[in-house]
This record gives sequence, structure tokens and C-alpha cells, in this order.
Amino acid sequence: MKDMENGNLKLGIVGAGAMGGGIAQVAAMAGLETLVYDARAGAGELAREGILKRLDKRVSQDKMSRPARDSAADCLKAVGTLAELSDCDVVVEAIVEDLEAKTKLFSELEGLLRADAILASNTSSLPIGAIAAQLRHRDRMAGLHFFNPVPVMKLVEVIRGPDTRDDVMEALTTLGRRLGREPVQVKDTPGFLVNYGGRAYNTEGLAVVHEGVATPAQVDAIMRDGFGFRMGPFELMDLTGMDVNFPVTRFVHESAFGDPRLRSTPLHRYMLETGQLGRKTGRGFYDYAEGSETPSADAPLNAVPAEAVVLCDQDAQLKALVEECGGRILENDDSRAALLAAPVGEDATAYAARTGCDHRRLICVDTVMDISQRVTLMTAPAALPEALASVAALFAQARRVTTIADSPGFVGQRIAAMVANLGCEMAQTGLASVEDIDLAMRLGLNYPRGPLELVDAMGVAVTHRILVQAQALTGDDRYRPSQWLRRRAQLGLSARAL
Repeated sequence: MKDMENGNLKLGIVGAGAMGGGIAQVAAMAGLETLVYDARAGAGELAREGILKRLDKRVSQDKMSRPARDSAADCLKAVGTLAELSDCDVVVEAIVEDLEAKTKLFSELEGLLRADAILASNTSSLPIGAIAAQLRHRDRMAGLHFFNPVPVMKLVEVIRGPDTRDDVMEALTTLGRRLGREPVQVKDTPGFLVNYGGRAYNTEGLAVVHEGVATPAQVDAIMRDGFGFRMGPFELMDLTGMDVNFPVTRFVHESAFGDPRLRSTPLHRYMLETGQLGRKTGRGFYDYAEGSETPSADAPLNAVPAEAVVLCDQDAQLKALVEECGGRILENDDSRAALLAAPVGEDATAYAARTGCDHRRLICVDTVMDISQRVTLMTAPAALPEALASVAALFAQARRVTTIADSPGFVGQRIAAMVANLGCEMAQTGLASVEDIDLAMRLGLNYPRGPLELVDAMGVAVTHRILVQAQALTGDDRYRPSQWLRRRAQLGLSARAL
């Protein structure tokens, strides 16, 4: 096996689509001799021309020098036959996601390449072990999963098959770094790391909407303003497209034998079946037609701000928020003022039943999320509309306000806890190291924090409590806490503690 740092390393790429072309671009820019093959006549040359156009654009934007562009162009070659890859040190497959097509291709490559050459698949979901099953030398086969668009996305997953040698894993990890990516080593499981770990964000957002708790626009605003996500789950699904994210979600759910933590909703499937795929079709959860307006996530302001309220618990953030917004806190309940509480994991109904407070005047406020920009308010059934309206008007003097229906864990608590819990489960099953789980989710999905970092930021005990309450109140094992999370919550440890 050739040293991946060798200046004469030769990389072959099979498949000249978006992924293959992106891999070829970063390889050529890294100075590797890069050969691109595609079974479609002329596709390799078209890919090369597209890459050179992108490099020319970088030069025009002063992001790349002309000599560097010319050097990359010299490294890049389109070939017309698979046999022309026979002298490559590594060959990366980036063809259609079809197991039969991939196994056939690798069987052909095995007969062409030197015995010390490495075979790698860019599959996003198919098991590496299944792709390699028909090979004579399965120990030199692994996954090398890039993310689209490859030149922009810095993550690459290096996936170990059941027979992959340690030196092959280390070589591909070194190659990933040489290509300017951040490699993470991952077990061969359905969806690998990112496509598995990314299920919770979207599916819990869908569950919230399915239950009538909030609208897509409200969910997105809460997750952006309250937890720092660049996009809310519905914005993200519209960007990737229902034709991409629903099949992946279904595949991961089915591959996990129906684990409810990975379950989607009928709405998700309906969006696909009705052609509401997102941005690519002009309509998804949002309407992208010219002149269309984005639905507001803010509560209507049609009442006089509450002058005084009663706090049902001693939540310091809630007290500070009331005072900052100009409200007065009453020491005793006068039977007319709104009652404010900050439950963790409970809905307003459960809180009122547990504490005995008047559910009609109870307004619950989520203080687990960042409330510096937006405040989420929740009420129980039969709550007085005037109480909610007056509290919303009070907080709207200094914050944006979103009002939602009753829900265990509001919106933000339950979505964030589900993301965090799935990260804990990945750590529990040894899918990757704790550090690589967090790194992969930040780089692969642009999360503001990795899931285990998110647990520590919310508080391990708080995250665990949200899930325990949600499971108890709904009876749904979707919310069962990972044993990784439970043990660290009970011992008062960081989620990242080994």
C-alpha cells in the first residue's frame, strides 16, 4: 500500500455526477493525479469541464491563484474505460445507490487493480459489508462518504466494514485530511453517523406539527432563535427535498427494526407523494413562488401588556425576564393575575395537575432555551385567552413571542432533547468516538453544537428529565432515554465522560 502522503499518489473515481465531480475537484486541488471514469459516454469529460469552470470562478473571485488552478487542471483527467484505472492507488466509487450495481463494479475493479490498492465506496447508506461481500479480498475495502457539495462540506466519514484492515482505515483517514476534509471513523451501520444522527431533528419537528402543537414556521423560529440552529427542521427538509430526506428516514427507521426514536409522520410521506418536495419544486412546507410571504412565527399582539403576574416556581430566568419587560411580580395570588411557570419536560396540563394551580390562568414559559431573542409560551386546554394575550404583550415589549399548544417539553426542549438523546445512543453503541460524533454533526449538518455538547449545554439532568417526562406523559417509547444519558445524569457526569 502506498503512503497516502506520497506526492505521486494516483486516485481513481468512478462516477462523474455531483458527488464524483466534487471528490475529483478537491483531489485535483490537493495535487493528486486524479482519473475520472463514468460508464456514460462523455460524462467524464463533461465533469472535468464543469470542474475547470468552477476553478476559473474561484480565480475570478480571488479565492485561488491562476498557477494553482492550472496545476489542478493538470492533475485532472477523464478516462474512457475502467481498465485505465488499473494503476490507481485508491479508487473511490460514487455511482447510483444500488447494491447490485456497486457489487458488480467492485468485482470488476478487484480484477483490475494491484493487490495493494484500496477500494472505497462513497455510499451514503448501503452497508460496506454488503458491498464487499462478493470480493476475494474484503480487507482492503472501506467506506469513504463525502457530503454534498464536496468542495464546501469539510466532513468525510471513513467506514469500517467487517473485514477492513486497520492500515486501510488509517490510510483513508490520512487521505481524507490530504483532501482538506475532517475525517471521522465510523462503524458500518445504517445511515452511518450523520444520516443516522440527523433523523431526530427533522422527525421531532414533524411530530410537533403532526400533534398540532405549532406550525412549521413557529418550529423553525424556535430552533433558530432558541438553540442557535442555522435552519429550522422544515427549512432544512425543504432545502434537501422530500425525495431525499423521506427515503433516508424510512430506510434508517426500517433498518433499526422500527425503533420509534427514528419514526417519521404521515405528513412527511404525504409531502413526497403529492410532489411538495421543497425548493426544487417551488413548494414544500413553505411556498417559494415569487411574491409569496413566509408565515409569521410571532404571536399576534392585540392586548394590553400584563402589569403584574404571579410566579408559580422560583425560576431565576423567568423572574429576570418579567422584570426586564417591565412587569411586576406579586407575592400572593390575587385570583386575577396570570400565573407563570417554567416546567421542564411537562406540559401545562401536567404542571397544573401536579401543583394544583389554576390551569385557566397558567402560562408556561420555556426557559431551557435561550430566551434572549424569543420567548415560547404554552397553555393548557380551556386557558383564558385574555391571560395569554396579556402575557404575550408583556414579553413582546422586549422579545419576540411564539405561542404554542400544550406539549410535553414545549417545542424546543423536546426537539433538542431528541437530538441529544440520539447522540448519546450513538456513543452508547460505539458508532464513533464521542469527539467524532460531535465533530461529524457540527460539520455534516451545520449544527451549532454536537449532540453530546448539547446535552452538557442544556444540563445532563435537565435533558434526562425532559425525556423521562415526555415518555411518561405520552406513553411513547420514542422518548426513552439512552442508557448513556441515564447513567451520566444519575452520577452527575458530563455527557462526554467515558
